[in-house]
Amino acid sequence: MILADLHGEIARCRVCRDTPLRADDPLPHEPRPIVVMSSVARILIAGQAPGLRVHESGIPFNDASGDRLRGWLQVDRETFYDPDRFAIVPMGFCFPGYGAKGSDLPPRRECAPLWRQKVIDRMPQIELVLTVGQYAQAWHMGGLRQPNMTETVKAWRETLFSNLSPAVLPLPHPSWRNSGWLKRNPWFEEELLPVLRNRVKLLIS
Repeated sequence: MILADLHGEIARCRVCRDTPLRADDPLPHEPRPIVVMSSVARILIAGQAPGLRVHESGIPFNDASGDRLRGWLQVDRETFYDPDRFAIVPMGFCFPGYGAKGSDLPPRRECAPLWRQKVIDRMPQIELVLTVGQYAQAWHMGGLRQPNMTETVKAWRETLFSNLSPAVLPLPHPSWRNSGWLKRNPWFEEELLPVLRNRVKLLIS
């Protein structure tokens, strides 16, 4: 199956609404799978799931989190949304809705087992995976993932220079909710971001 055909199948997917893993927990709104696949890009951004604003626009990371992520990468919107430079494949392709406390729910459990390996297999040119948040880290990092997000990101050197292929660099989620985390962990901006930016510059040039 070529990449365009797979993308079409994903766009038509309604599994989380029509045949959810739990019959009492269907997706409460019309699914809108949001994924950017590429046969050329050498960087894969592996996020969690679209938020409401992304769901409404159909554009991944089209929100404040995306602005922060682009700042981390030091790329503008035009570069970020160029599929020849970045593939963007979240763990869940659709907005999962809100929980009782008003926070985004985790990625739907139906999505990754059904689609993720198929997508990854059709992008063999990827050289670097940026795992944004714990769900992407759990899937892409295996035993290299640490007990919590802080320790996982803090061990970025061991992950980046491990035998994982493609290489993986763990990142915290760029949500505004993590602003306090960034202040408490200055090493992220001082040590990890320069390496991230150099890698990105090399791979998109």
